[in-house]
Amino acid sequence: MAQQNSFDIVSQVDRAEIVNAINQTMKEVHQRFDFKGSHADVALEEKELVLSAEDETKLRNMNDILQQKLVRRGVPLKALSYGAVEPAAGGTVRQRAQIQQGIPQEKAKDIVKLIKDSKAKVQASIQGDTVRVSGKDRDTLQQVIATLKAKDFGINMQFTKYRTN
Repeated sequence: MAQQNSFDIVSQVDRAEIVNAINQTMKEVHQRFDFKGSHADVALEEKELVLSAEDETKLRNMNDILQQKLVRRGVPLKALSYGAVEPAAGGTVRQRAQIQQGIPQEKAKDIVKLIKDSKAKVQASIQGDTVRVSGKDRDTLQQVIATLKAKDFGINMQFTKYRTN
């Protein structure tokens, strides 16, 4: 029987790293002169970040600080999708950023279509919020990974569980 090689394409973000980046952001915000006396805050809810500040300028500055901390901690910015800035209670503004966990169904279909169009001798299947790619030749799988890295799907992708069955 021929051996079968496979890997999974996933999109996951380490929640602990996000919490650490938020803590570092809040520490820096409390120390900065331009935020003295303001009520700027970043909160982590189930699957989203909520940024709130007194005005849009402070919100934008705080968001820049947060993004710097996330990048330093290895959290890709593609994993966040920002909503519109909306007014909040007490004359403040708020912005929500969805944290992407898992590959959305339409993006998974695009990934599978690209793999099939590449004419590589592999099989791609959608399994929940991951895509599994399997084939006989490891070199072919590595070519598929290179093809996927070359195309931007607008999401954060990791290639995990590279194994031989």
